[in-house]
Amino acid sequence: MAAERKVRVSRPMVRIQQILDMKKILLLGSGELGKEFTIAAQRLGQHVIACDSYPGAPAMQVADEFEVFSMLDGEALENAVRKHRPDIIVPEIEAIRTERLYDFEAEGVQVTPSARAVNFTMNRKAIRDLAAKELGLKTAKYFYATTFEELQAAAEQIGFPCVVKPLMSSSGKGQSVVKSAADLQHAWEYGISGSRGDLKELIIEEFIKFDSEITLLTVTQKNGPTLFCPPIGHVQKGGDYRESFQPAAIAPEHLKEAQEMAAKVTEALTGAGLWGVEFFLSHENGVYFSELSPRPHDTGMVTLAGTQNFNEFELHLRAALGLPIPCIKQMRIGASAVILSTFASEKAPEYKGLELTCEEDADLRIFGKPTTRVGRRMGVVVVNAPLDANLDDVRDKAKRLADCVEVFEA
Repeated sequence: MAAERKVRVSRPMVRIQQILDMKKILLLGSGELGKEFTIAAQRLGQHVIACDSYPGAPAMQVADEFEVFSMLDGEALENAVRKHRPDIIVPEIEAIRTERLYDFEAEGVQVTPSARAVNFTMNRKAIRDLAAKELGLKTAKYFYATTFEELQAAAEQIGFPCVVKPLMSSSGKGQSVVKSAADLQHAWEYGISGSRGDLKELIIEEFIKFDSEITLLTVTQKNGPTLFCPPIGHVQKGGDYRESFQPAAIAPEHLKEAQEMAAKVTEALTGAGLWGVEFFLSHENGVYFSELSPRPHDTGMVTLAGTQNFNEFELHLRAALGLPIPCIKQMRIGASAVILSTFASEKAPEYKGLELTCEEDADLRIFGKPTTRVGRRMGVVVVNAPLDANLDDVRDKAKRLADCVEVFEA
C-alpha cells in the first residue's frame, strides 16, 4: 500500500516538472517592461536573451545574455534566432520584422502570444480592421492616409476635431488631436516623423467624447479560461502614460461589455499571454474598443504595487510557460506615477530624492536607461492601500512621491 500511495503522488509531480523545465526565451525589446518580465522569468528559473537596438538597455542588465541589433533587420533577427535557438520568442516592442515570426513559429518556436497576434497588433490598420470589420466591435470612425491629400480628404469626411496617429508607433509618438484644417500639415509631419519602422501611413479617427479611458489586462491561457484583471484607469499627456490607478471606476454593465470585447478579439488573434486592451468609456454611448497590445502594458505597472495576486509580468510569463492561472484576485488598490527626464544626454543620469519616496506602502523602480531625452520615462513610483481606502488619496500620494525624485545630468 505504501508503494502504491507513492506512485499516486509522483504522477502530478512529473507533469509539473515537465512544465517548469528551463526554457530559453528570446526577448525582443528590452525597455522597462522587458526588464520586469525578465525579473519574473528569472524567479522561475528561465533563461532570457534580451535584444534591443542599443547596448545597456534595462532588460539587458538582468538577463542571462543579450544581443544588440535592429529588429527591423530581418536577417539580423533570424541570425539571433539561429544562434540562440530559443524555445519561446516574446516580442515587447513594435519595431520588429514581425512577418518573420510566422516562419519561426512554423519551425516549432513558440511566439507569445502568437505570430498572428503580434503581426496584427503591431499595426493599427490590421487590428482596427479586424475589430471593426470582422468582429463588429464598436470603434471610432476611421480612415487611412499615405499622402497629405488623403489626410485632408479623410479629415473632411470625419470632421473636426479628429485624431491622427501613425499606424506603427509607441508611447503616443506622432499622435495629435487636430482641431481645424490649419492643423493638418503639422499633424501629417508629426505623424510621419513619429512612425516606427518603415511603415509611413497614418490613421485618422473620429474624436470620441469619452468620459474616461481604461486598460483591461486580459490573460489567455493554453489550457484554461480567459481571465481579466481589475480595470486600470490612466492619465495621458501627449499620448503618453503619466499615471495609472487600479481599479478604475466603471459601471458593471460597461465592464461586462469591455470583457466581452476583449475576449472576442484575443480569441480571434489566438495564443496565450497577457494583453493590454484599451477602451474609451462614455456614459451615453457605452464602451468603444480603442487599441490592443499583445504584451504587458505601461499602465499595468501599477500592478507592481501588489494590487493583484500576480503582477502583469508574472501573468504574461505564466501564460507563456503554460502554468495554470486559476484566478486573478485584487488584493489592494493602487496607483503609479512616472518619473520623467527634463533634459537630453547621451550619458547615464543620476537621481536625487530617492529617500523621500520611502513611505509606508510605497515602492520605487528606476529603470536604468543609459541615456535621457526630454520627457523620457526614467522610473515609476507605485503606491498601494487597503481595499476600503480612498483611491484619490492613493493617486495623490503616488504623484507627490514621484515629484520628489529629480533626474539630473551626471
